[in-house]
Amino acid sequence: MTEHKLLFDRDGLAAFLDGAFPAAARPALGEVAFVKPNHVQLTLQPLPEMARPGNIVSGPALMALIDVAAYAVVLAHIGPVAMAVTHSMNVAFLRACRWQTIVADARLIKLGRRLATIDVRLWQESEEQPIAQSTVGYALP
Repeated sequence: MTEHKLLFDRDGLAAFLDGAFPAAARPALGEVAFVKPNHVQLTLQPLPEMARPGNIVSGPALMALIDVAAYAVVLAHIGPVAMAVTHSMNVAFLRACRWQTIVADARLIKLGRRLATIDVRLWQESEEQPIAQSTVGYALP
């Protein structure tokens, strides 16, 4: 894949996300760990409202993290464009998500003028044992 120029660093991307989402929602959407060309990583500490029976993190909470990670890697490369929107998401849940830090690893697969395709993998403790893998499509304004 072509390495694209970054338009946000970690602090700039975090500040944009803080302004783009309601303050009350931000703790549930992850924190920017790092930004690199074609790659952004977020971390999330699960919150009590994310619990589902069996004391694991719910699928909707994981899908929200996947979506924000995809949005973040796109924004890191196109700049502050609030109206980039999800047009598709395919998620495979591979194992239960335990009650500990979740890492969302988002990598650009393709960044075009109108569409972006992103691979997002969620894991805990080890990248070698992902809890979810997703391909996300974003429509760009």
